[in-house]
Amino acid sequence: MTAPEAESIRVRPAPRRRSEWRTQAPVVAVVAIGGALGACARYGLTLAWPTPAGSFPWATFWTNVAGCAVIGVFMVLITDVWAAHRLVRPFFGTGVLGGFTTFSTYAVDIRRLVDAGRPGTGLAYLAATLCAALAAVWLGSVAARRTLTGRQR
Repeated sequence: MTAPEAESIRVRPAPRRRSEWRTQAPVVAVVAIGGALGACARYGLTLAWPTPAGSFPWATFWTNVAGCAVIGVFMVLITDVWAAHRLVRPFFGTGVLGGFTTFSTYAVDIRRLVDAGRPGTGLAYLAATLCAALAAVWLGSVAARRTLTGRQR
């Protein structure tokens, strides 16, 4: 290549990449908004269905189980049925359902049961929540897939 040819070739500068924060800010925002909505819904349930001291925390148990079932259905819908906007999963899956379900209250409830002299109930609650939540995710996803497969035939 001659010098005049080399001068005629211009190297374009690389396009400016968006900063990491500018790319992630919408995700953080929708997770925060969804989390606030989910946490408010969970708080409302605990007000409507209070747990007497030392008794099985049914409100938290059923909140976690129901939230896990919805997560199972939601993940089938978003992965198998329709291509959702990139912010739907963080808003609803991580935000709303993450705020609605609660590992922290679950752990506090176990501690309260043990402190109230009910370690057996605390252990039962620990195991029952884990098993029921996993079963709910599985059942929610299986039910959603079967429902969608039945409609396609």
